[in-house]
Amino acid sequence: MTAIDQLVTKIKKTNAPVVVGLDPMLNYIPEWICSRVFAERGETLEAAAEAVWQFNQGIIDAVFDLIPAVKPQIAMYEQFGIEGLKVFQKTCAYAREKGLIVIGDVKRSDIGSTSAAYAVAHLGKVQVGSKQYPLFDEDFATVNPYFGTDGIKPFLDVCQEEKKGLFILVKTSNPSSGEFQDKLVDGRPLYELVGEQVAKWGETCMGESYSSIGAVVGATYPEMGKVLRKLMPKTYILVPGYGAQGGKAQDLVHYFNEDGLGAIVNSSRGIIAAYKTERYASFGEKGYADAARQAVVDMIADINGALADTY
Repeated sequence: MTAIDQLVTKIKKTNAPVVVGLDPMLNYIPEWICSRVFAERGETLEAAAEAVWQFNQGIIDAVFDLIPAVKPQIAMYEQFGIEGLKVFQKTCAYAREKGLIVIGDVKRSDIGSTSAAYAVAHLGKVQVGSKQYPLFDEDFATVNPYFGTDGIKPFLDVCQEEKKGLFILVKTSNPSSGEFQDKLVDGRPLYELVGEQVAKWGETCMGESYSSIGAVVGATYPEMGKVLRKLMPKTYILVPGYGAQGGKAQDLVHYFNEDGLGAIVNSSRGIIAAYKTERYASFGEKGYADAARQAVVDMIADINGALADTY
């Protein structure tokens, strides 16, 4: 089964078009976890990575039955060096053991053999003599399209071989995204041209109803999302920016198709650091995972409620 068919199946099963971003910062991690690990291992990179792992494990255990997917952001692990990357790999493996789809938020791309190496590292298998080894082994990876087809083709090749998928950056949620993405090219904004190209690339990796080559379109630009939905009817849209970045459920309904599918909405710190917010403060530090679970329940209800009012 292709990556996109697996994702759609899990979205239907959970009735939850949401993905939890596992983007841990040390200041998101409850003090009781950090202090315990630091007491055992000192204030070291290894200890910081272990604190991240214990935090992630608690979050995954609390929410895996509610959601189809998680999205670990590799930068939050790379900042702790090799020890952090080990935890990234461990987190991906643990999430998959729990039956979750893993979207590696790695935003990789280059050209030629370099892009191929990125694709192998995150989606494929590396050849060592007569043996092959999967590495991070995500189901999907996020990719930057700036290099054009030269940068994307090696990823497409690995996706076809391994039945994996991509989410290609089209219109990102950050405030300065328009400095490049909104520039007019032959009278049209660049993000529209990128969206059309993503749809073409996606024709080479079709699942039953949708392509395994998806697009990233931020929640903070709903009118642009509406246009891109029409330009990419068979493209699944990964939607960052919900909640903490200002995206609202009622603004996101047009990212979906009339079948109620076609988009999956991400929340990161709004879930994993929910216990730090006023709304979920009653759970306390010890209940950080329970707070995350309740935040997921509330997010699912919010998005499904908005969809029900529209379709």
